[in-house]
Amino acid sequence: MASPSSSSGRRPPLALIAGPTASGKSALAVALAQAVGRAQVVNADASQVYRDLAILSARPSPAEMAGVPHRLFGHVDGAEAYNAARWAADARRALARAWEDDDVPILVGGTGLYLRTLLHGIAPVPDIDPVIRAGVRAMPVAEAHAALAALDPAAAARLSPADAARVARALEVVRSTGRPLADWQRAREGGIVDEVALVPLVLLPPRDWLRARCDARLGAMFDAGAADEVAALLARDLDPDLPVMRAIGVPQVAGWLRGEISREEALDRARAATRQYAKRQYTWFRHQLPADWQRHDESLSVDSINKIAIKLHDRLLTG
Repeated sequence: MASPSSSSGRRPPLALIAGPTASGKSALAVALAQAVGRAQVVNADASQVYRDLAILSARPSPAEMAGVPHRLFGHVDGAEAYNAARWAADARRALARAWEDDDVPILVGGTGLYLRTLLHGIAPVPDIDPVIRAGVRAMPVAEAHAALAALDPAAAARLSPADAARVARALEVVRSTGRPLADWQRAREGGIVDEVALVPLVLLPPRDWLRARCDARLGAMFDAGAADEVAALLARDLDPDLPVMRAIGVPQVAGWLRGEISREEALDRARAATRQYAKRQYTWFRHQLPADWQRHDESLSVDSINKIAIKLHDRLLTG
């Protein structure tokens, strides 16, 4: 496969497997790597970057990695507030390393913001005034939405009045910079999508199948030591607002360990949070990605995974 330094002028190959949690992305990525022969899997999941969350993030085990090099898995300490911009910079280095090794990188994950930042760039929004940020974040969401409607009516019309995080972000940007967030987003910079030969696949399996997978996986996580993983985090006395402390499963297990709820209630709450997250991901991947990206809307089995991997391999060869 060509690398960026190739004199042929061909764009370097990049496979992408995206989709909601528990949709089978990790297994498919390994199957594709094995079909390719020389490949490296690069993580694009916001929880799997943390070394503290091997179990609750469903990070692939050494056995599941099957000898295939995996990059950006568990490489960040939970005390760090990692973000999309940092991940995109790390991902660019990981991709360059794979191409230098004459391997095909395979991006795999379900964090849409990560993928969008890497492929299409990041909006160059200046640092937000901390006083403005604190004021906005302290506002009730209805009040924040009303304030946004006065300053950025297009954003207010686009965002749900109940979407506290996005409403707050849009309001703090326009208050701090004097420009709507959409203006900054139109000035995105740093994307690589035009520099690579991208072969994407989006997994959108049947929702009932996905919900059952989510529930079964949460049960397996609890049986595999999720409580010990969260206990180790709590012992570090980290800021509760850090992403690692807000990852699905951590607050629920923490409540169980503190005696506030039972193990069964913690498991039920974690399952509900995971299903809600998978639903949001499903909607995002269905509607926010280019229409010409290939979708797979059937459930996965070992046989279908191998067949899909072969088809993806063929697309890489012809792309």
